[in-house]
Amino acid sequence: MSTAIIELTAKELSQQIAKKEVSCVEVMGAYLAQIQIYNPQVNAIVSQLSHEVLMTEASAKDTALAKGDYQGVLHGLPIAPKDLTATKGIATTLGSPLLKDQTNVSDSIMVERMRANGAIFIGKTNVPEFGLGSHTYNSLFGTTLNAFDDTKTAGGSSGGAAVSLALKMLPLADGSDFGGSLRNPAAWNNVYGLRPSRGRVPAGVSPEAYYDQFSTEGPMARNVPDLAMLLSVQAGYDQRAPLSLREDPTIFGQNLEANMAGRKIAWLGNYQNYLPMEEGLLGSLETALPYFKDLHVELDTAHVDFPLEKLWDCWLILRAFIVGGKLAGLYQNPANRGLMKPEAIWEIEQSHRYSANDVYFASVIRTSWYRAIMQLFDRYDYLLLPAAQVTPFDSQLDWPKTIAGQTMDTYHRWMEVVIGPTMAGLPVLSIPAGIKDGLPMGLQLIGKPQAEWALLQMGYAWQQATPFASYQAARLRRAST
Repeated sequence: MSTAIIELTAKELSQQIAKKEVSCVEVMGAYLAQIQIYNPQVNAIVSQLSHEVLMTEASAKDTALAKGDYQGVLHGLPIAPKDLTATKGIATTLGSPLLKDQTNVSDSIMVERMRANGAIFIGKTNVPEFGLGSHTYNSLFGTTLNAFDDTKTAGGSSGGAAVSLALKMLPLADGSDFGGSLRNPAAWNNVYGLRPSRGRVPAGVSPEAYYDQFSTEGPMARNVPDLAMLLSVQAGYDQRAPLSLREDPTIFGQNLEANMAGRKIAWLGNYQNYLPMEEGLLGSLETALPYFKDLHVELDTAHVDFPLEKLWDCWLILRAFIVGGKLAGLYQNPANRGLMKPEAIWEIEQSHRYSANDVYFASVIRTSWYRAIMQLFDRYDYLLLPAAQVTPFDSQLDWPKTIAGQTMDTYHRWMEVVIGPTMAGLPVLSIPAGIKDGLPMGLQLIGKPQAEWALLQMGYAWQQATPFASYQAARLRRAST
């Protein structure tokens, strides 16, 4: 029974719980058994609550259901929020030893909504310290390893979430994304992840609600209907988040079937050789593109008319402005600095170099970039980019120092491919795109501003047209036989 449970999609599982065809206790037992098998190998779920506590919570959900108290589509589903999002009752450490005992927090808006919808929080998913860098390791919990190869990185910062999904230790997961933190680990573990438009999933509650427009929370799943189901819970206006969007989130619970014939996609590739890429990766990704033809979608190679060096320069300023501000309080105490990762200290000290004018003119460049992208959307319905410039690298490395002979001059330069959609504030769906040398690859499917619904429809069509969702990590294939 437990094997059958974890093979169900989250949507199927939700429906069976609602119909009382399977109990919340059975579901919790099945997932805890899966976690017991695989988590010691990959270190994806941290701060896990005890078996006894979780089974008691699951039993309480069954009792509530028996009394007619159905709480929503997440009723009884085990969820482990990402360890960057505030979660009452479970340590929210941000992967930092400085915050290892931080339990006195209220739920973030997203966690609050998942809890109200019946989710049972079993622990947290692992992250890099402060979410910095697309490789999930920290001195508090250690390294999260790739679901397909436990010598490789899982990506990050939503690495724990992606691996937990890939190895079926969770039915659904939440992620967050500033510079690829949701897109890259989804691609590298063969799952789906949605970076929504700013405000689709309300941010916070946080001390600063206006300038921090780059980081967004969103759903991750093994398939697009599950992704949309979770988004229907996470999304929607909240007055505590003044930039949150008012569109009714129930749209994301509707049927995703749509005819894609005649839609147009611009393939941006490596920005006409601007981006260095691992040998063979771009060609391997391009072997997946003909699946769009099967959907009668028109795919053209396109060029964005913008000096990308300027985009990178303004990214450095705006990122340092935001990250430096967030972490300034910890940095101000000299005793803390020895316990902070070098990349965090670098971001903070970079922020000290910039003036208010620097930030303003970086924002002007960002605005010009947005307008250049919108010119492409005059001709195309979607844009398409690689999800990463390399395949998963050795987990012992902190970050790749070179790509195709080019030196990476910052800890995040190797992920430059993800910053364009972030800087334009566009929704992005990370979609699986096959396997290279035994490791998953992915693509960034980019939608028009606030067009998550159209993005999910195309993602669902892609899922149906491609074989990639059936690819499983070798350890799962061995277990199934």
